[in-house]
Amino acid sequence: MVVKRVGRLTGLQRDVLSLYRSCLRAIRKKPPESKRNFLIFTRRQFEQHIDISKSDFTTIEYLLRKGHHQLETFSNDGVRNVAV
Repeated sequence: MVVKRVGRLTGLQRDVLSLYRSCLRAIRKKPPESKRNFLIFTRRQFEQHIDISKSDFTTIEYLLRKGHHQLETFSNDGVRNVAV
């Protein structure tokens, strides 16, 4: 997969990418039988909001807070699977 970058990333774009990477790292620690479900769930959450305008700062910041909260919840060792 080739990704073309046009210019530099904004701070919010870097924050979104950082959250996505953190989610992928957390998925690695999950049981093998549920990793796929966590990956599907994570991708759907990000794809669901892909059409948000870069200038809609309030919504992006809200979704980042929500995403960090979900990551914290799902990173807990007690959470073994997620429904997709």
